[in-house]
Amino acid sequence: MDNTPTLERPAPARRVHESFIPELVYFEPASLDYPKGRQIMDWVKSLDIPYQMTTSHNRITNLPGDTELEQYKIAKRTLVVGIRKTLKFDTSKPSAEYAIPIATGCMGHCHYCYLQTTLGAKPYIRVYVNMDDILEAAKGYIDERKPEITRFEAACTSDPVGLEPITGSLKELIAFMAEQEYGRLRFVTKFHYVDSLLDIKHNGHTRIRFSVNAKYVIKHFEPSTSPFEKRIEAAAKIAGAGYPLGFIIAPIIWHEGWQDGYAELLAELARALPKEASSNLTFELIQHRFTKTAKNVIEKRYPRTKLEMDIEKRKYKWGRWGQGKYVYPDEQAEALRMFISERIFDHFADAKIEYFT
Repeated sequence: MDNTPTLERPAPARRVHESFIPELVYFEPASLDYPKGRQIMDWVKSLDIPYQMTTSHNRITNLPGDTELEQYKIAKRTLVVGIRKTLKFDTSKPSAEYAIPIATGCMGHCHYCYLQTTLGAKPYIRVYVNMDDILEAAKGYIDERKPEITRFEAACTSDPVGLEPITGSLKELIAFMAEQEYGRLRFVTKFHYVDSLLDIKHNGHTRIRFSVNAKYVIKHFEPSTSPFEKRIEAAAKIAGAGYPLGFIIAPIIWHEGWQDGYAELLAELARALPKEASSNLTFELIQHRFTKTAKNVIEKRYPRTKLEMDIEKRKYKWGRWGQGKYVYPDEQAEALRMFISERIFDHFADAKIEYFT
């Protein structure tokens, strides 16, 4: 059987779910030794998605497309199923102590996303089937730090909610963390596929956060993600299921009418959320930033983007290891922080703003 991927798009009738359905799939042979790998293979075959085998999830080099831009677009519709061999977790400040790697890459096309550069030439989506190994490594980190609480961020290099209908990995991770006295899980999403998470015994050990923004930002810079309204509906479901809830407003973008946009955002959140959601609510505020490398990559991949990246209008902020980013000048940054913080407390008096950066 020739399973070489083609450029043909799936027929509309195949898209029986709103969630992500890849157009190309690669499997590491050893991934089929795991129940999750076989489950995904059965799903791929049931939808007649073209697939083939690959020696490594880190080396997908034969993607179709005549130009770099075409290959990038196809890569964002490509799923790679493999084994996570590196089980040394990266740090994930300020959100958590460690990033827990259950997936890499995202089907969203957010123009500003830092994955544009951190994933470099590997924008395809990778999921890992050896969850027992990953959970065992997490347990080791928890034991090493106890009695301190160890927090794990599951969305540093991906949006796992967007992949949950395919993998079920978050469900496993939440159930595992519910049993860890000193372990906590966090992840953030722009997708609304949370129904399978609502009946899990989570013991309050997982905080689910939704990335939200002014309508201008979502409209112009967040293609291929769930609409704002569906994210908020999902947030209300999560609150109803007793999960600790949070919101990340990121990137905060200075644009014409930004005060009205962010005021409307927070007013709509207050109207949509059940009262119980505000008792343990967190916000994380992140202003838009970029590097020169990111600017070049973004302008190449999204040549008609309206994303403002004028270095002359920005302040250079040094980061770790001598790498810096362009952020808003202090006066603008403070105006954004003060305005949004005040609107948050107007609507959610008991909320906690974890940081502004």
